[in-house]
Amino acid sequence: MYSQIDSNKRKTWFLMILFIILISALGYFLDYFTQAGNGLLIMAIIISLAMSLFSYFSGDKVALAVAGAKEIKSNDNPYVYKMVENLCITAGLPTPKVHLIEDKAINAFATGRDPKHASLAITTGAISKLANEELEGVIAHELSHIKNYDIRLMMIVIILVGIIALISDMFLRLTFDGGRRGNGKSGNPILLIIGLVLIILSPLIAQLIKLAVSRKREYLADAAGALLTRYPEGLAKALEKIANDPALLKRANGATAHLYISSPFKGTKKFLANTFSTHPPIEDRIAQLRQMA
Repeated sequence: MYSQIDSNKRKTWFLMILFIILISALGYFLDYFTQAGNGLLIMAIIISLAMSLFSYFSGDKVALAVAGAKEIKSNDNPYVYKMVENLCITAGLPTPKVHLIEDKAINAFATGRDPKHASLAITTGAISKLANEELEGVIAHELSHIKNYDIRLMMIVIILVGIIALISDMFLRLTFDGGRRGNGKSGNPILLIIGLVLIILSPLIAQLIKLAVSRKREYLADAAGALLTRYPEGLAKALEKIANDPALLKRANGATAHLYISSPFKGTKKFLANTFSTHPPIEDRIAQLRQMA
């Protein structure tokens, strides 16, 4: 379990470094083509940060509202609330706000910018269909997202994706509006082609990196959750039930799909799930959990 956690952390940092390299390359080519210096890069960063402030401080409330989650107290559902409290004591975390989603599908998600401002949402389908150790595994997975600051990390990733998209859009607008290239540098056709391809494809590349980071954090939360309960089989069985559950999440939303323990959109082929999904294939997650000992 420890080796799996270390491996996923390294892969996440590698993907974040790719983001930095991509933004640096975009900044270079923008200067090369437009002679605008770092002005466009700085402008894109400022706009992306400003747009992300609302999401950082209020994104959890929006996600809970979109999911139709309702906050509960200890006496509303002692079984679930006590399970969350006990796992938080084991993990050394403050107890998050606990919410229920009236839905027959088996799913759950955590949100919040840090452990002191975290919320946990669980579907009623998960509570009714999962055995005690399976539900415990699901909750431990979500608490691991909170402990690892995954929501904050994904916010940073979203900001980086926004910066890249804005840079690409600004460059294309300048180009079509007659923006000039600088001082004969455009005479190098190879560099010109590389720059144009990178700027045009960079938003897609950024999205793929974002999805890859999301998938690595799911593997990390699986391993950390198994470490918390000391029973990987509990989460593995829960994921099996999720995979075979015919119920679909009624209020599934693409903007919040990455938050859930399993993608609310089922039916994706494995190749597509490995490349274009917020979550890795469930069968791969189950196999990795059962290799942990």
